[in-house]
Amino acid sequence: MPVMRQIVAYGGGGFSMESGNPLLDDYTLELTGAAEPRVCFLPTASGDADHYVVRFYNAFRERARPSHISLFRRERGVSDMRAHLLAQDLIYVGGGSLISLLGVWRAHGLDSVLREAWDAGVVLCGLSAGSLCWFADTLSGYQGEVNRVRALEFLPHSNAVHYGEGERRAAFHRHLLDGMPDGYAAEDGTALRFVGDELVEVVASRADARAYKLERRGPRVLETRLATRFLGADPTPAAVPIAFERLIAA
Repeated sequence: MPVMRQIVAYGGGGFSMESGNPLLDDYTLELTGAAEPRVCFLPTASGDADHYVVRFYNAFRERARPSHISLFRRERGVSDMRAHLLAQDLIYVGGGSLISLLGVWRAHGLDSVLREAWDAGVVLCGLSAGSLCWFADTLSGYQGEVNRVRALEFLPHSNAVHYGEGERRAAFHRHLLDGMPDGYAAEDGTALRFVGDELVEVVASRADARAYKLERRGPRVLETRLATRFLGADPTPAAVPIAFERLIAA
């Protein structure tokens, strides 16, 4: 059987942003196909904040086999990071500083291990920095100013999260016109599911949450709202095909 390489990129949401709303995390767990999925949390972007790790275990201990890896602590949680990550069903990356995450992962060789895990069929997911990291080019606004950051390039697209907040939309359009590759933007409460490098579905934990495809068209940007399946409407609805509502932005 061919391996299915899957990435679920949250615009924002999941256990750390939507207390009491498990819809995005439940959706991602189901993609593993495991009755009791092994889930490893990488809180690197937060500096391995203790409270973040505790919230992860509280959210997953009754529906999965949770673990974590710390790269900022003497006791990092596991003895062999590569073997542990390759044995997971899902690797979940938390939010925080994308720049810090990329630097630490590359220093520890974790970027290569994560690609190996993805190629082996381990589902990858995350929110905020944990979403941006998988793409080629991203917009990071962690310290206020929205900047273009080259990320891991598992997916050959650009990406923006928390879309609609502050200057993110204007910055995405500006960087696209400056040569950044076409890509996707997701509001809080939405998730983009990729199989290989193809977007196959957009889902949401909030009925009004949206995601978009953005493409440069000469001196303009084509912003396309993507059809989105609200996960709360029906626990087992048929998948909604990708459809478009086209908006032209100068």
